[in-house]
Amino acid sequence: MTVTPLGIPRRMLEFTLDGEQARVPEGSTVLDACRAAGKDIPTLCEGDTLRPKNACRVCVVEVEGARTLVPACSREAEPGMEVRTDTERARHSRKVVLELLASSVDLSTTPEVAGWLKEYEAKPDRFGPDAARLNEEPRVDNDLYVRDYDKCILCYKCVGACGDQWQNSFAISVAGRGFDARIAVEHDAPLTDSACVYCGNCIEVCPTGALSFKSEFDMRAAGTWDASRQTETTTVCAYCGVGCNLTLHVQDNEIVKVTSPHDNPVTHGNLCIKGRFGYQHVQNRD
Repeated sequence: MTVTPLGIPRRMLEFTLDGEQARVPEGSTVLDACRAAGKDIPTLCEGDTLRPKNACRVCVVEVEGARTLVPACSREAEPGMEVRTDTERARHSRKVVLELLASSVDLSTTPEVAGWLKEYEAKPDRFGPDAARLNEEPRVDNDLYVRDYDKCILCYKCVGACGDQWQNSFAISVAGRGFDARIAVEHDAPLTDSACVYCGNCIEVCPTGALSFKSEFDMRAAGTWDASRQTETTTVCAYCGVGCNLTLHVQDNEIVKVTSPHDNPVTHGNLCIKGRFGYQHVQNRD
């Protein structure tokens, strides 16, 4: 039996979206309305289980009367507002943001970004070979997951998931300023010496692959990772009685990683160390 939380009914409001009437529940964001209307708005720092951080700015749209472009992920829809999502100004802004990110960060494992670069005719190479990059080796200091900060766009989603929005471990935060800003644990120590409880919820929300399963990292390094050959099966974690849903990603009859459905009313995409990483006992290992 599936339990559907009804909640308190919300008043509907209407506004204009690209010249057409849009009708959404009160409290919805402009991005919610765009998705409901089938409009493809690029997002990186936005997370469906997290409060918006307004960090990446690739989802900006134009609102009549607003001085600046506004992030669709956090701007609430208002009655009578006029929103335009595909203006030259909005497209140019997204193009420049994508160029800046791609020139300084490794986006090779970021889903959909290759299509966005093509759609917006972004040319990261125009900044030349001297564009500042982190060029840091991946940090492999445990057997569960890898931190590859060369792929980090500082979206702060991992900080929110580890902090007051979900896990409340507060193991990771932002250190440094400007281009030297980094996601780090206390005193930039190895993960094994930090307050990390290895829930892996930071991996769940990372949009670029800066945080990844050790199994995925090793398979990518070996050239054997192939998402197109993987099947996904959702089941229930057997470790305790909470009832967390797990989605098992299987390639060549081997579990390669575990995620959790974000729309599950129990977990909202979050798991503990056993649910996220404790699957080795079901594999045939010599």
